[in-house]
Parts: sequence; structure tokens; C-alpha cells
Amino acid sequence: MLEFRHVHKTYTTPQGPLSVLSGVDLHLDAGESVALMGESGSGKSTLLHLAAGLDLPDRGEVCIHSQSLASLDESGRAHVRRETLGLVFQQFHLVASLNVADNLRLQARLAGCEDSVWSAKLLERLGLAGRENHYPEQLSGGQQQRLAIGRALASRPALLLADEPTGNLDETTAETVLELLLELVAESGSSLLMVTHSPKVAAPLDRRLILRHGQLLAESGESHLPCV
Repeated sequence: MLEFRHVHKTYTTPQGPLSVLSGVDLHLDAGESVALMGESGSGKSTLLHLAAGLDLPDRGEVCIHSQSLASLDESGRAHVRRETLGLVFQQFHLVASLNVADNLRLQARLAGCEDSVWSAKLLERLGLAGRENHYPEQLSGGQQQRLAIGRALASRPALLLADEPTGNLDETTAETVLELLLELVAESGSSLLMVTHSPKVAAPLDRRLILRHGQLLAESGESHLPCV
């Protein structure tokens, strides 16, 4: 589903080159859920942006369905994001001028795969049935994040990329949203790569990887995860 093949990424800073990723290998299978952990500034968000084709590696390859993202132009990478990926961030990034129903359907409409039955089921599961005509500002933080998750899953993406999806929520709401996220990911058949700093959030996922000193390690920190 997703492969990183010896990926390197360095940024230029006023203090000189900053190496963020140093030969990262990753293999994510279809239907698998993986938590990506690491200290602040370790490169977790950089890795997620590379997976989404929002940035490109300096060396190595990032592939989705065996297609190297670097071999595509920006239009091609946007097509992959639209057709294959769902994205969830800490910030909700809802469209303020669209109501709940239209926000939910937005990604699926762009991908040309809107399913009214699935959308209605999502609204029910998200606890937003009856609020279809509300706007984001009329929702609580937890409701907005549930809506953002629903929007990302409305197109049944092959891969969901989530960057600290419960980071802005209180603990009780975060637990509820995480449980719902994992249930809906399983129902949609999506793979999941989720950045989190929380071992508790990471625990229910199939695997937990740690990014440290530019290298991707198993949860124990003892071995690299090879690309297969």
C-alpha cells in the first residue's frame, strides 16, 4: 500500500543543513494500522507529508500502490491525494462556508465517488445526524474533529494519514474520537498511518514505530523496519 525506500530528507536552516530523515524504510500493508511516534521535531510530520506527496524526498522513493510519487508532477500527486488518500490533521480544516453535510461530502465529490448511503451512515456514526445544516462554528471541537474524520473517510480512501488527530481534544473526547476513528477505518477498509506522541493513543493500532535520529525503529528501538 505504502512504501518508503531508503528515504532521506534535509532542510536548510540558518544554522546549516538539518537532516530529518536518514534512510527511512517503511512498508504499510493494505488494511494495516501503524502508529508513528517520536519526540517533537523528530520528523514525524515530515514523513507524513512525504507520504501524502505534499513534499518530495531528497533521495529514495515514496511509493503508493508501487507508484513512485516523485515520478508524478504536482497535478499527478494531487490526483493521488484526491483518489487514494484521506487526510486528518490536528486542526480541523473544515470549510466555514459549507454546512455539515457538504463538508462531509466534499472529498468524495472531488474524487468522483460520492456514496449517499455511506455518507448517511457516517453522519449517524459520527453523531451528527440532525445537524446536517449546521456550520462548523456551531459545532464543538469534538464534533468538528469527528466531521473532519468523516470527510476523510467518505471516499473510502485506500490510505488514511492522520497527524495527531486527537491532539486538540480533552482526554475523554479524544478517547471517544479515537475509538470511532478506528472503527470507521476498519469499516471502510482503509490502511492507517497515524502520527501521535501518546502511547495510549498508539496502543490499539497494529504496529507502533518510533522515529529517532532520522531512523525508523520498532517500538523497542532495537531494530530497523526494513522495506519488503
